[in-house]
Amino acid sequence: MGQVAGGIFGASLGAALSEVLRGRRPDLARAALTPANAVRLAGGLAHLRGAAMKLGQMLSLENGAALPPELTAILAQLQANAPAMPPRQLRDVLNAEWGAGWQARFARFEVRPVAAASIGQVHRAVTREGNFLAVKVQFPGVAQSIDSDTATLGRLLRVPGVLPAGMEIDRLLDDARAQLHDEADYVREAEALAAFGARLQADKSFKVPSLRTDLSTGRVLAMEFVESMPIDALAEAEQARRDAAVKQLIDLTLRELFEFGQMQTDPNFANYRLAPDGRIVLLDFGATRSISPDTAAQYRALLRGLLSENQASVADIMAGLGYVSLRMPQARRDLLVALALRASAPLRQAEPYDFGRSTLIEDLAREGQAFGQARDFWHVPPTDLLFLHRKIGGMFLLAQRMGARVALKPLVARWA
Repeated sequence: MGQVAGGIFGASLGAALSEVLRGRRPDLARAALTPANAVRLAGGLAHLRGAAMKLGQMLSLENGAALPPELTAILAQLQANAPAMPPRQLRDVLNAEWGAGWQARFARFEVRPVAAASIGQVHRAVTREGNFLAVKVQFPGVAQSIDSDTATLGRLLRVPGVLPAGMEIDRLLDDARAQLHDEADYVREAEALAAFGARLQADKSFKVPSLRTDLSTGRVLAMEFVESMPIDALAEAEQARRDAAVKQLIDLTLRELFEFGQMQTDPNFANYRLAPDGRIVLLDFGATRSISPDTAAQYRALLRGLLSENQASVADIMAGLGYVSLRMPQARRDLLVALALRASAPLRQAEPYDFGRSTLIEDLAREGQAFGQARDFWHVPPTDLLFLHRKIGGMFLLAQRMGARVALKPLVARWA
């Protein structure tokens, strides 16, 4: 990573020198924002795997206002590209967690993973009793490397020009490190899996795999294997089926916020699959976060303000939640409130909102361009808000991918 940082800095100096030779005033920060430097950063994160790679994935999901589009696009490649651990390493981890001779408990254990991510990989197995399982195995050393990898990434992000001048990232990195420790704690994820399973046990729209507590440890998570296909398969289904699935997922997101007090905040499409009976299979509860009753109450108030287009109320609640800072210039605060009201327009629409034809994201990017270009002052909202909007943004993108048409006002009004 030191070589990555040195490469970024050296390339930036070279670009700045080139500007001098052309008779222009050099801008080191602008010189750093190049596709080549984005490749250097993404390559360094992928090489580290683990925590650094996960942070790169998290950064790739932000809205592009802070990071240059070249960097955001290349970091997005980290969403799916993760190398699997070698078979010998896999055996060592399972020996440590289950003890020698664990193979006797299975009729079949597939060494080749069916999925690999930044923190662990998933294997399919069949027990001696004939039960099909999905077994998630954590990469060795990942949990122990979180603190050092986060600190390394923090130093890399402070290379001139990678982030806007004045953008404070210390709290963001601290919260991200805490979140990563949570995701690496498979005992915690098992509890979240069991909790969601209990809440949705009688729900005919969703399927949560049952937990195998006898095979789950701090580094291994075993659960029922549910035959399913990617949620993307719905994109070719009839309109009514697509609409119903997206409506169910949006309603679930609202229930997580206002009823469960617990939200799965990773919107990766791979975490939603389609079972043969039509139910949506919910996977990966490592990024589950608790939502306090006070925060839920503030969001109820914000929802009321957005539905009634009460600008003064929305401004006060956004300040209370931490979306804006009182140190921020008034014009900047007014712009954020205006963007919030613009973004919430679909919620005030009683007729079905056509996600497939929506240009809302592009419109907001254009309207907020002045804010995004003013890189002299930045306010980083509380991390809980960022994770919440990561989930909301993911739902919007999934609905767009499905080309769904959903009447949103009836869905949200009951929670206001």
